[in-house]
Amino acid sequence: MAITTVPQIPRKAGRPPSPYSAGPQRTSLGRKVRDNLTGHAFLIGAVLCFVVFSWYPMVRGIVMSFQRTRRGETTWVGWDNYTRLIADPSFWPAWKNTFYFTVLALVLGYAVPFFVAILLNEFRHAKGYLRILVYLPVMLPPASALFLFKFYAYDPSEAGLFNAILKALHLPTSQWMQSPGMTMPAMVIASTWMNMGGAVLIYLASLQNIPGELYEAAELDGAGVWRRIRHVTIPQTRLILALLAMLQIVATMQLFIEPLILANGAGAEDSATSVAYLIYQHGFFQNDLNGAAALGVIMLVVLAGFSAVYVRLTAKQD
Repeated sequence: MAITTVPQIPRKAGRPPSPYSAGPQRTSLGRKVRDNLTGHAFLIGAVLCFVVFSWYPMVRGIVMSFQRTRRGETTWVGWDNYTRLIADPSFWPAWKNTFYFTVLALVLGYAVPFFVAILLNEFRHAKGYLRILVYLPVMLPPASALFLFKFYAYDPSEAGLFNAILKALHLPTSQWMQSPGMTMPAMVIASTWMNMGGAVLIYLASLQNIPGELYEAAELDGAGVWRRIRHVTIPQTRLILALLAMLQIVATMQLFIEPLILANGAGAEDSATSVAYLIYQHGFFQNDLNGAAALGVIMLVVLAGFSAVYVRLTAKQD
């Protein structure tokens, strides 16, 4: 029986290759397309969240600051809201209190976490327990922590924790939140205790990246503890210190929940009124949403200007 062979037909020039021969290439191309689609989908979701919850409210607030709404009718008033706010008797005292709180927070709330981190870094035992102990206040809701200070630590009677400590040390007690001169320091103490846990952990991570040879060389040169901190620790953590300083200032300038809970808003003789609380008063008590928006824009401009100057100065130092 003869076996016949089927002659092969030559492929014409320009004929596309068979899809079966390009299977791996098509699979790789499809995988790249799917990966790009997934990445773009996540990116679009993040951008939409920023647009809806951050950028649109910001732009809407800027627009509202140049408008006035009365009985459902909105009219453009230009700079009237800003001039009216500047003429408000509470405007400049609120800025003064806010800057005062920011300066106190830099002196106490910025320095304390750094030195606590240095102290914890020196311990050889129970490091995990001590870190949890320092970070525990951050896990508490801010309102709960502030109510704890208000009714337990800052009780003006001798039953209050701080007054009991002062009495045991034979020192004069204080009225704390009822005293205009102690209102801001008391709020700084409470705010530092609530928020320093996160900064301490960041400082600890930065300190553990410092080579031990630098400390050994400093000890061989006869450097004491303070000289090692000054000439080794601070220069090696300079970038982290600069970043947290800027974040500290921006956060403390938005002082709101501390005066709201500890001082019932304004405090004794308006010693606790902040810019953020003044925005809250205009928006919710005076029903002046346009004035609240204008005050928010002023704070935005102040913080943006400070951040720009700060970044420019730190860039020159680098």
